[in-house]
Amino acid sequence: MLYYLFKYLETFDIPGAGLFRYISFRSGMAVITSLIISMIFGKRIIRYLQKKQIGEIIRDLGLEGQMKKTGTPTMGGIIILASILIPVILFGDILNVYVVLMLITTVWLGFVGFLDDYIKVFKKNKAGLRGKFKIAGQIILGIVIGLTMYFNNGIVVREKILTESGVPEMRIIEGNDDEIAREIYVTRDIKSTKVNIPFFKNNEFDYARLIAFMGDKAGNWTWLVIVLAFIFIVTFVSNGANLTDGLDGLAAGSSAIIGTTLGILAYVSGNMIFADYLNIFYIPYTGELVVFMSAFIGAMVGFLWYNSYPAQVFMGDTGSLAIGGIIAAFAILIRKELLIPILCGVFLVESISVIMQVAYFKFTKKRFGEGRRIFKMAPLHHHYQIKGYPEPKIVTRFWIVGILLAVITIVTLKIR
Repeated sequence: MLYYLFKYLETFDIPGAGLFRYISFRSGMAVITSLIISMIFGKRIIRYLQKKQIGEIIRDLGLEGQMKKTGTPTMGGIIILASILIPVILFGDILNVYVVLMLITTVWLGFVGFLDDYIKVFKKNKAGLRGKFKIAGQIILGIVIGLTMYFNNGIVVREKILTESGVPEMRIIEGNDDEIAREIYVTRDIKSTKVNIPFFKNNEFDYARLIAFMGDKAGNWTWLVIVLAFIFIVTFVSNGANLTDGLDGLAAGSSAIIGTTLGILAYVSGNMIFADYLNIFYIPYTGELVVFMSAFIGAMVGFLWYNSYPAQVFMGDTGSLAIGGIIAAFAILIRKELLIPILCGVFLVESISVIMQVAYFKFTKKRFGEGRRIFKMAPLHHHYQIKGYPEPKIVTRFWIVGILLAVITIVTLKIR
């Protein structure tokens, strides 16, 4: 809103109005506003949750200090959602198709998570929202993102036009009296089904290759491949974030690290010079996503003020499902979703530990008559708890691993 207001005021040559044209300025304001909302108004929300006795129901799993957390206010994801949405609406270009998709993602999965928390807290049903309804919500989001990415004409990549010899075509721009002539690449905006992937030539992978065996008919079904891929990514990352939210500050801190990395990737993808240097897609208009991710980072850091050990509030599914979906959708929009296994390695390992534990337990129970376990408890962070590691140490070490994976993710952009 303020973005459009000051854009209008700039036409009257009002001093300072032009600042809102700069993504860097609006991103900084989004971070500051997000922190203020989460840290100041977050306290009031926590008090309200305490007053209404909206506390977490803890199952006794035999973990040290676990039962002390019973009654800690939950549904703190409301703080996260407000800290993201308000700054983005104030400082972002809310008519930008990428920002619109991110706002839809935040509100939609936040609503699905809210329903789950509501059923647990107010209906006293520990199971919460049925799993099939959660999955349905994630599938719907994946479909919306996939179809929009494929069919919306405003979502394009800018590529260099090559000559017959395969060399980028150049054009001479004549200079005036104060400037000399210079050469620039000739480019065009096109619809593309390609994404960036490390270790491959040109850092590119085309979804259409997955159905190349269909020959001439492949082009008619590429949209379906993209939609199915996006459904899987959104579902897996969203549930991964949900599983990681088991220790104080673990999900919020890990998400802040991932968000910072995605913000950097969005900035270089939306900047022609950096995109050309890194040999990645230049995606017009994605620079606006930096404003959104700045608000996201501010929300995560601000929430940590109250969620760090010992937590004064839990984010609940209202927060965890939403932040996982945000990360997945954001990576998809900047065409870096194939970097998720590296960048979101913490979420990935947490999810895989649960899959391995359940599968091995069922297999051994069927074969030997009694279920056996690979880990002392899944997800993986509980395994270390049972082994006697203090909760803050587990969280800190997971953060360190997350930072390492974030650095590796950025480095892979230069690895062919």
